[in-house]
Amino acid sequence: MTWLPYSDNRCFPWIRPPMTMGQRFQAFLDCLMLTSKQQVDGYVKCWGVVSCLNRHYYGVGSSLANTIFVGSWGKATEIRPPRDIDLLFILPESVYYKYQWLWGNRQSRLLQEVRGVLGNTYSRTQLRGDGQVVVIPFDSYAVELLPAFALENGKYLICNTHRGGSYKVADPTTEILEIEVSDRTTSGNTRDLIRIIKRWQEYCQVPLKSFWIELLCMEFLAIWPHSGKGYIWYDLMVRDFFAHLLNRSFSWLFAPGTCEPIFLGENWRSQAETAHRRATTACTLDSLRLSLSAADEWRLIFGPDFPSM
Repeated sequence: MTWLPYSDNRCFPWIRPPMTMGQRFQAFLDCLMLTSKQQVDGYVKCWGVVSCLNRHYYGVGSSLANTIFVGSWGKATEIRPPRDIDLLFILPESVYYKYQWLWGNRQSRLLQEVRGVLGNTYSRTQLRGDGQVVVIPFDSYAVELLPAFALENGKYLICNTHRGGSYKVADPTTEILEIEVSDRTTSGNTRDLIRIIKRWQEYCQVPLKSFWIELLCMEFLAIWPHSGKGYIWYDLMVRDFFAHLLNRSFSWLFAPGTCEPIFLGENWRSQAETAHRRATTACTLDSLRLSLSAADEWRLIFGPDFPSM
């Protein structure tokens, strides 16, 4: 039997060497990816919703026409366990003008109409509180449908039912393109980092929206000197991202395409400070060849999906 030296006092010489930290992050990311079954389940549910709307508004049964995936499914940044699927559906122009003739909260009435159309097929359909989407709460996923009108410049008008109702401009195509360009430029770091930080957001219940995380990750990797490198750098990448995040308290982000301002505040700061402290400790422990102790620190940030052995 070959006896191997180990630095971590929980290792024993007859057990195979533990994974490197780069291998741990690779395995962790594998755990975050949706399974093929989960992907098919999500697509089938969305196709059914789109077919229902196309039959009503366009007289065709297509499950693909007049729609685009937005949010994490459109940007390929989704993680498991499955979250909501964001789906934009393009309504006919005639629907817009029909509601322009009405008084009151036109946007609320429009969402109620879409809800009614879907309610004929999906009896559990409900409106979500933010007043922009109609939610179809399936058991495995909730499909969040965003009714929209296409503009000539490639952007969309979406509903906002607050304060008497209004329309706002959204540009999901540019949002998707910016993620794609950043991910290609960084050799896949962008989507990997987004997925990793989303797990921290979920596990530690951090009040940062997923859209904000996407923008912050792209912003960070555009200036990080080691972007584009492989898994061996991921522990340092995550540690340095948390440091970058802490520098963004009470600052602004701007949505791609529309330049809509987003105020970050700092109600997430204490959790980011804890994550940065633990990440720094983990990197130090790993440099001392205490990889299992380092993994324990990462598990406090990301939960049990991070490999312990």
